Amino acid sequence: MILRRAHIQQLATRYLPFADAASEGLPMAQLLRLSLFQVSVGMAMVMLLGTLNRVMIVELSVPATIVALMIALPVLIAPFRALLGFRSDTYRSALGWKRIPYLWFGSLWQMGGLAVMPFALLVLSGETVHDVPFAGEVLAALAFLMTGLGLHMTQTAGLALATDRATEDTRPRVVALLYVMLLVGMGLSSLILGWLLRDFSEIRLIRVVQGAAVVGIVLNLIALWKQESLKPMTRDERAAPRPRFAEAWADLMAGGQAGRLLAVAFIGTMAFNMQDVLLEPYGGEILGLTVGATTALTALWSVGALAGFALAGRLLAKGQDPMRLAAYGILAGVAAFSTVIFAAPVQSALIFRAGAVLIGFGGGLFAVSTLIAAMTLPTQNAGNGLALGAWGAAQATAAGLAVALGGALRDGINTLALNGQLGEALATPATGYSFVYHFEIGLLFLTLVLLGPLARRRAPVQPSRMGLADFPT
Repeated sequence: MILRRAHIQQLATRYLPFADAASEGLPMAQLLRLSLFQVSVGMAMVMLLGTLNRVMIVELSVPATIVALMIALPVLIAPFRALLGFRSDTYRSALGWKRIPYLWFGSLWQMGGLAVMPFALLVLSGETVHDVPFAGEVLAALAFLMTGLGLHMTQTAGLALATDRATEDTRPRVVALLYVMLLVGMGLSSLILGWLLRDFSEIRLIRVVQGAAVVGIVLNLIALWKQESLKPMTRDERAAPRPRFAEAWADLMAGGQAGRLLAVAFIGTMAFNMQDVLLEPYGGEILGLTVGATTALTALWSVGALAGFALAGRLLAKGQDPMRLAAYGILAGVAAFSTVIFAAPVQSALIFRAGAVLIGFGGGLFAVSTLIAAMTLPTQNAGNGLALGAWGAAQATAAGLAVALGGALRDGINTLALNGQLGEALATPATGYSFVYHFEIGLLFLTLVLLGPLARRRAPVQPSRMGLADFPT
């Protein structure tokens, strides 16, 4: 009986996805529950960047400039993720919790923002009659800021809690699971929200968005339930002076390794994300793909990202340095954008789709590798929350700026090209897209230059088993 049980456990560990991501301090049931916060975050991201974006422009006829400003507002919260992470490191409660209060209040901010969002958008669109100037703009801005704050607070505290509870050996597999759950949340949410809003009406918009707010807080409640042990603190312990953020930040930056890693994460994320708003228009305008064909690019990107996780697993099993894995992701990104560029002159949809898969592969490998590197930064006084918050701040800020910069560069270059100011050979709509993709390749090479010293400095990594069985089959 004992041999049979051991054999079954060995088979499960070998073949089931993420079967050995669990540890004694973080059992599988609790790990899967904790990962639900990523589903909630993915749903909120789809709501802000996809569903409400389209609803405001198409159904509510809100000017695109105002829509862009509203979507960019959550990016303003991103730089504060480092402070949020530090506060969760040093928070002292009577119950001894550090991460749970930030997960809870992040959930409340996220729910509150989504709860008032549809009413704010209806006022913004002019569907309601009122005499208050700029009421719609102010209400919508507050709703987007509240949702963005909740999203960033929830994700920062959740990642820090997962890092606290995972062991050094299981940490890479926990990171992979959390990333997969984020993709699952985004994919399922986009399908469900699109289906629910297929017959648009103001009442349906209110029901769907507020329903998403309720689903989000329920998922987060399930995720945080009994995830942090009770360690009651006395009044004197709570009143003791806490570390200052400036001191903890200086500790994190000591030696230059953390600062260089954040620069790598920032520039690399910009390089991979400038195409976010351009890939589908490129396929439609330049290659003549249908709406359905360009929409499927998200699925292709996700397949590439999961393949990047699988490669990370194989290489970590051989003791590969995470920074070297990030370099492999950058090189894959160079190949990806080169492939997308060459798809235009040969008018090949197949080459274009291959480029989309490679973008997901390189971006996923790069993001996971830099996150794992951030988790293992050597510090004395700074905790996991500060390091992960700093990484999240760099990545989220870079992603928001990259989207705005990518669209602006494409429009500006196309204006010059189509007016004949760049020469007859470049007077095509593809010029603006091509310029952005070439610019991204340049940023990737710059990221590679910054990353080089990190790969040389890091000590050899002990092998960590993280094979294909760690990922969905």
